[in-house]
Amino acid sequence: MTTTLVCSGGLDSVSLAHALAGQGRLSRIVSFDYGQRHRKELDFAASCARRLDVPFHLVDLSGLGAALSGSALTDDLAVPDGHYAEETMRVTVVPNRNAIMLSVAFGIAAAQGDAAVAAAVHGGDHFIYPDCRPAFTDAFAAMQDAALDGYARIALHVPFVHATKADIVTAGARAGTPFAQTWSCYKGGLHHCGRCGTCVERREAFDLAGVADPTDYEDPDFWRRAVAAHAAGGA
Repeated sequence: MTTTLVCSGGLDSVSLAHALAGQGRLSRIVSFDYGQRHRKELDFAASCARRLDVPFHLVDLSGLGAALSGSALTDDLAVPDGHYAEETMRVTVVPNRNAIMLSVAFGIAAAQGDAAVAAAVHGGDHFIYPDCRPAFTDAFAAMQDAALDGYARIALHVPFVHATKADIVTAGARAGTPFAQTWSCYKGGLHHCGRCGTCVERREAFDLAGVADPTDYEDPDFWRRAVAAHAAGGA
C-alpha cells in the first residue's frame, strides 16, 4: 500500500517514516511551512526524505500562520515550560492544524496515486490537541471517503493513535530510526531546550522505553522535576 506521510521532522513522524520504509510502503513525505515560529523541524523532515530516498513535498502555507493567531507556535508568545499534559500547554494549540494538513496530503496522495495517508498522531496528544484524538481521525477518514468518492479510495493510517510516546520510541528503535536526526523542541534553539512540554515528553519517553536518548538538551535534568510536579498535581 503506497503511502504519503505527513512529516514534521519530529520523533513521531520520522519514526513512522522509517517503519513504513522498512515495510516498503513509503512513497513520499509531505511537510508544511505554516508560518511556525521556526523552520528547523522542516530541515529534519527533508533530511528524512533524502535518507529514505523518497520525494519530499514542502507545502507553503506560510501566510496561514498569521490568520491562525493565538498560538505560541505561530505568534510571538512564550512557549511554557513543564509537563506536556499541563493546562498551560494549551497555548501551543494551532486551531485545525491537522485537519488542514491532512486535507492537503489527501489531495496530493490522490493526485499521485497513493493508497494511504499516514500521520503520527498519538495518545499523548489527546489531552491538549482535539485533532489528534481517535474521534477526529475516524471522522476525518469518513469525510475523505465522501470527498474523494468515485475518484480515489485512500485510507488514513494512524498506527500510533492509541500509543504512548514511549511506544513510539520502541517502534522507532525497532525500525532503526536515527533519533538524533529528529527535532521536537518548540523553541528552535541550537539544542533542544529540555524544558518545554515536548522536550519533557521526549526525554520521559526514552526513559520509559529503556532506550538511550541521543538528544542534546540545554537543561537535561529538568524533565524529572516536571514529571514529578505533574504527578503531584494529579494526586
